[in-house]
Amino acid sequence: MSRQAQAEQAADEIVAGLFREHGLSLVRLAVLLTGDRATAEDVVQDAFLGFQRAWPRLHDQDKALAYLRASVVNGCRSVLRRRGRVQLRRDEDDLPVSSAEAAVMAEQDRRLVLAAVGRLPARMREVLALRYYLDLPYEEIAGLLGITKGTVSSTISRALATLGRDLEEKL
Repeated sequence: MSRQAQAEQAADEIVAGLFREHGLSLVRLAVLLTGDRATAEDVVQDAFLGFQRAWPRLHDQDKALAYLRASVVNGCRSVLRRRGRVQLRRDEDDLPVSSAEAAVMAEQDRRLVLAAVGRLPARMREVLALRYYLDLPYEEIAGLLGITKGTVSSTISRALATLGRDLEEKL
């Protein structure tokens, strides 16, 4: 086997391993940002294809996951720009509730929260999803989005305040 073929096989194995380990969480992130599972899966697939093509040129291959996350966020931004609007879809993982009435009330509250998040500007949604869904530290969010740690902190603070005001009126 030639060196080129060996390098390609190694890249394929690395990409496959990253997909097995992080593919689902990246799809979930994309669903939060786009509101659509099929679109989210397409964005993640495109991110992995781009990553596989870029693999030989990556200078710091330890940052592969950060590269993929940035690709997914950027892909979601592109989709939302093309779409021109954001639609949030409810997550299929429902928490168990004690009665039918409680289920209806919980679903209504959930819809109100998702609608409020959907009204936030894109940057606020991205920062909230990266912080509270992927549980990324401020430094990593800052690097991923190309902003400062202080901007991450202030964006989270403003987003939560906006959500609080919006939801206070409705809940």
